[in-house]
Amino acid sequence: MNPAALKANRKWLKPGATVILDGDSITEEHLKKAGFATLDPLAELKLDEYNVVVPDITSMTREALKETGLDNKAVVKCKNMFALGICFWLFDRPEDYALKYLDGKFAKKNPAVAQANKLAIAAGYNYAANTHQFANNYTVAPAPREKGTYRSINGNVATAWGLCAAAEKAGLPLFCGSYPITPATVILEELAKRKDLGVKTVQAEDEIAGICTAIGAAFAGNFAVTTTSGPGLSLKSEALGLAVMTELPLVVVDVQRGGPSTGLPTKTEQSDLQQALYGRNGECPVIVVAASSPSDCFHYAFEAGRLAMEHMTPVILLTDGFIANGSEPWRIPEMKDYPAIQPPIVDKAPEGGFMPYVRNEKLARGWAFPGKVGLEHRVGGLEKDCVKGCISHDPANHQKMTDTRAAKVAKVADDIPAQAVWGDAEGDLLVVGWGGTRGHLQNAVDEMRREGKKVSLCHFNYINPLPKGVRDIFAKFRRIVVCELNEGQFAAYLRQNFQEFPYEQYNKCEGLPFTVAELKQKFESLLK
Repeated sequence: MNPAALKANRKWLKPGATVILDGDSITEEHLKKAGFATLDPLAELKLDEYNVVVPDITSMTREALKETGLDNKAVVKCKNMFALGICFWLFDRPEDYALKYLDGKFAKKNPAVAQANKLAIAAGYNYAANTHQFANNYTVAPAPREKGTYRSINGNVATAWGLCAAAEKAGLPLFCGSYPITPATVILEELAKRKDLGVKTVQAEDEIAGICTAIGAAFAGNFAVTTTSGPGLSLKSEALGLAVMTELPLVVVDVQRGGPSTGLPTKTEQSDLQQALYGRNGECPVIVVAASSPSDCFHYAFEAGRLAMEHMTPVILLTDGFIANGSEPWRIPEMKDYPAIQPPIVDKAPEGGFMPYVRNEKLARGWAFPGKVGLEHRVGGLEKDCVKGCISHDPANHQKMTDTRAAKVAKVADDIPAQAVWGDAEGDLLVVGWGGTRGHLQNAVDEMRREGKKVSLCHFNYINPLPKGVRDIFAKFRRIVVCELNEGQFAAYLRQNFQEFPYEQYNKCEGLPFTVAELKQKFESLLK
């Protein structure tokens, strides 16, 4: 690190951490720019209890590359590779993958750059191995993983692929109508690459056009998707109400970011929950699902498609900037392990004629594609007769249709897994979270359990409707704390649904994910 990076990241240092600081960057000019009050950054930041190593990285990189013929600017760019070489030694990792990457990136177009970066890695490695500046190095054992073929995947790509999988299992073409918006644009870009799978994409002129093209595609018999972030979801709200009224299957992917307004486009937050639940006019319920990690974006994108098509209603899938841009190893699934999706498609008119709002056991109406004789029917934003589908202003009919749309969403609870607990089924503290905070919450809970604390985690992926079994879980814990990256939206939702329980809260709106350290500190205070 240089002085600015050291100051910015001081708060993240764990006790006893090793800090690598480029000695060449410790100059009066750099220290003043970083806001240090003295010329001794180590003393000023109280780093006496840390293993601080101060190699002259820039100078040693120049020395290692002096015979390459590169100019000074190009040479200095290689200093990060010197630092990477140190890390290879520190963590006892082979250099082969990095060297192959450099060959693939530069060897043909600029072999001198490839060779310079390789030399910098070797120089950094040799420095760490021979100078005895580090007390020891570390070997990280492979994580236990189920056998299979793995690849690295981020949440946005996994979401796109999960939507493709849902279309395949439904036997329908996938249509995505979207407007580019950070941090969701990659989903549209990834789907645009999948013409080989029959995917159709439209980059619309705005958010409203994006969702309206998707609604039209759903009416025409496509598995329809639109992607956005918080500001775009606001713009889509009226059209989303149209999808609820017409009872057409639609998946709206909201990759949440810091708000309100333009807010923090590249930072993460969970502040769109209430907008997803209630942000439409009228009584307008939709299914809400949230993914927890980059890899399980695939699963919950598939689930969102399944629920939308089998229950004939819109689904909002909530991810966030942290898991959308974050990546992790993902075991490529076998599609035979995923269930067939069975939308209530009507191919021909039944005896007595087609009635568009006759419902099945899931309260889903029939999905009749246009162009088929005998299946002609009206759709639109005006209220419809509960059987025939013609426009109706009858008060009793409106009440019945309002109740039915709500009951249809509530009935989804029969079609999703019961809520589970990570850890013991009872104890002193139940940590509650939802969506993309699972990794940090689970790590904090695991560490406290290893310390003998009676702490468990109840993490939610299905938000509306809530899964079965929640009340029974909550009743077995002395205290409940709801942790989320907003000012308490899920806690308020739980109070609305389970009023008999008191809820503690731990909230954060900094555009950053939780840290395990801050979570443990909060949990420890609640156990006292």
